[in-house]
This record gives sequence, structure tokens and C-alpha cells, in this order.
Amino acid sequence: MHSIEHYRNEFISYLESRTITKEPKNLYAPITYILELGGKRLRPVLVLMAAEVFGTDYEKAMDAALAIEVFHNFSLVHDDIMDAAPLRRGKATVHEKWDINTGILSGDAMLINAYQLFENYEGETFRNLAKLFSKTALEVCEGQQYDVDFETRDDVSETEYLKMIEYKTAVLVAAALKMGGIVAGASLEDQNSIYEFGRNLGIAFQLQDDYLDAFGDPESFGKQVGGDIIENKKTFLYLKALENGSQLQQKELSHLFSIQPKDPADKITTIKNLFVETGSAALTQREIEAFTNKAFAVLEGLQLTEEKKDLLQLFGENLMRRKV
Repeated sequence: MHSIEHYRNEFISYLESRTITKEPKNLYAPITYILELGGKRLRPVLVLMAAEVFGTDYEKAMDAALAIEVFHNFSLVHDDIMDAAPLRRGKATVHEKWDINTGILSGDAMLINAYQLFENYEGETFRNLAKLFSKTALEVCEGQQYDVDFETRDDVSETEYLKMIEYKTAVLVAAALKMGGIVAGASLEDQNSIYEFGRNLGIAFQLQDDYLDAFGDPESFGKQVGGDIIENKKTFLYLKALENGSQLQQKELSHLFSIQPKDPADKITTIKNLFVETGSAALTQREIEAFTNKAFAVLEGLQLTEEKKDLLQLFGENLMRRKV
């Protein structure tokens, strides 16, 4: 087994070797731009790691890893358009740097490119990868639609919210791990177990992302802190604050989530204070820990050496300690 950093560096080298800006430049330059913005590369790392965990050279999983990363970045390009987000990883978003039409078209091309990468696998491996990818891509779209719908609803439940982040974020983390298992020819039982590990870790990851959106450091977070508050998104923080706040706090929170002031600075500060005062911030951190522990519990059932389980657990622990 290799270190997480080794997998990341190897993947970045492969990505750079395959990222070519060709004609028409206005279609492909935005693709090169978003792929070169960096990011944690956690999903492709998980593909490579899972392939080697199940006894196969990680290099065989490079195209599956690249497909996951291209798809993930495609979804970011389109999400940023839908959210009217000005920044991604501290830089201008694709639709800000070019325009909305370019962002839509380049994103579409990225989705097609992701599918093309599975063509480098044969027979049953190709079929299983493509089948999992199609299922996952559709779930991600469903999760995004739930997210949009929730912005105008006042009756979003905790259960509905957790389903939304499972589809929008967690299933792609889970699929990344299962794809590594598919490339390695792991048993179906092990493929499904590693998927469950990733699903729980992915939910914890998105809850952490929601928390950092409100309480992260603007310098290291890379996105606009308070973006979810500005967009009136009913995150776990909001739902817990509404559930546990006093009648006065509930009324204030509901009012603030129904307005869009020109200067949102005061709104962000007030809502963050409400998240702390109602205990929502602490409860969200507890939920992050709970889903992380669920993920680690799944590892115990995998037929792997302790060294391999430890590497997967270390990845999860590092993910939950992140500040970006």
C-alpha cells in the first residue's frame, strides 16, 4: 500500500498528462481551467486506494479515477451557475470567467468525457462501472434538485435533508470506492461494504462542508463563507437551530431566511450567533462524528488486513479534521 499523498500525486500527474486544451478553445479551455484549480482530489484518491486495497495495481484504476474527477468538476461548474457563485477554490467560477452559456456547454462536454473514460475497460468491468456511474450521476442530479426545492420550502425535515446530502454528495464518494473494487475484481459483498463506508463518510463530509460554510476561515475555505446563509439553504445547522431554539429565536431565524438583503454581512453574523446559541453548531459537529464512526464500523466487516483498514480509517480521520 502507498500513502494517501502518493495516490494524490500520481493522480495529479495522470490528470495533467490527459488535460489538453484543443479546438474549439472556448469549449475546452474552461474544462482545463476547472480541472487545474486544484481541490482535495479525494474521490479519485479513493478509487485508486480501493483498487489497491483489494489487491490490484492502482494504475489500472486511473481512468475510473479520472472519470470520477471529471464528473465531480462538471457538477461543480453547473452547481456554481445555479447558485450564482462567484468563487470556486478561491478563484473565479467558470461562468464568471467566461459566461453562463460556456459554463453549460463545457460542463456537458465534461459529462460526456467522463463516460468515454470507461471505454478503456473491457467486458464485465466496463459494464459494471458504467452501470454504477449512470445510477450515481442520476442520484447526484436528484440530490441537486432536492437542494433547490428546499430553498423555497419551510417544512424540510432532518430525514429529507440527510437524504438530499446523501444523493448530492455521499453517493459519489461511495461510488468512487466501489469503482476501485470493481476494477480490482473484489467480491460483491466487499464492493457493497466499501460503498457503505463511503456513503457514511460522504454524509459526514457534507455535514462538515455545511459547518465550514458558516464557520470556516475565508482564507483557507476557498469559497464564500456564509454562502448557504445568503442563499437561504435549509442546512442541518438551520434545521437544528429551528428545532432547539426558543420561540423568539425560531421567529428570528425564519424571518432572516426569508429575506435577501443587498449587504448580507449582518444577516450572516446574526444567524451564525443563533447557530451557536441554540446549540446547533455543537449538534452538527456531533452528527459529523456519528456518521464518521458509522463509516469506521463498516470497515470491521471487510476481509482486509489491519494495515489496509488503518489506511482507510486514516483517510476518514484526515477528512474530518480538514479546514477547507
